[in-house]
Amino acid sequence: MNRGPALSYNKGKENCNQGSDTMDHHYAEPHEVMYHTQLSRALLMGADTALLPGDPGRVRSLAEAMGPTVDLTSHREYTSCLTQVQNQPVLVCSTGMGGPSTAICLEELARLGIRRVIRVGTTGSIQEGLELGDVVIIKAAVRLEGTSSHYAPLEFPAVADFELTQLLAYAALVENVPHQVGICCSSDTFWPGQERYDSFTGYVLRRFQGSLKEWQQLGVTNYEMETAAVFVTSQALGLKAASLCGVVAKRTESESIASPEIYRLAENRFQTIVRRALNELLAREGKK
Repeated sequence: MNRGPALSYNKGKENCNQGSDTMDHHYAEPHEVMYHTQLSRALLMGADTALLPGDPGRVRSLAEAMGPTVDLTSHREYTSCLTQVQNQPVLVCSTGMGGPSTAICLEELARLGIRRVIRVGTTGSIQEGLELGDVVIIKAAVRLEGTSSHYAPLEFPAVADFELTQLLAYAALVENVPHQVGICCSSDTFWPGQERYDSFTGYVLRRFQGSLKEWQQLGVTNYEMETAAVFVTSQALGLKAASLCGVVAKRTESESIASPEIYRLAENRFQTIVRRALNELLAREGKK
């Protein structure tokens, strides 16, 4: 694959004209190790695409579902593997839960030459038509979190890259995976922000009481905790981003997380979509 001209290094600093004539992008030196992820450009072997599950425990299985896999690093919430799709290296790296650790991961991956990311996670649906084990391909996110406001004002939308999202939807159709393309609500908290009352105290702040019904009325499909930060931070860094999540809780029926069997079904389905989409994407680029 033609990756364009090699980056020139000046103490890790490269001028980039994408989006701003005055913006400097601080790429890492080839063997410079990132503080949080413990990754380097040398370890990535030229990978420019990353899959981002939240759970470190899901990294290896996701990578192996794509192709031959080698372990890279594990530090804090960031566990990583390198896999291969269409003879091209693809990074799989966990982000941990929530926006702050996700943004840290994106910042470091951008410095290592990653230019597009796909969040791969789990979610709770809030619309009747979304069943356990279905997949939500997310086109936009409600910014019910704080991290994205450190990268863009609240008026700025959290939207996915159109091409990547379209490719995921195409892959789901071809593979006959039950799915919807929808809008998620990204919350900083698992209980009050998602209007869950099964917490230790059962207390939900007044401003969140009734919010689930409002999001349902507006057509929001699901709750999760990272996508808004992925979309806005990626846009600020000049990365392309997409997101898809397997449904493991159906909030219209119960607050309970689904059984391990449903969890495995959801995982298998989002792996199928991502594998098909990546093979299609990298095969297209290999023909250019």
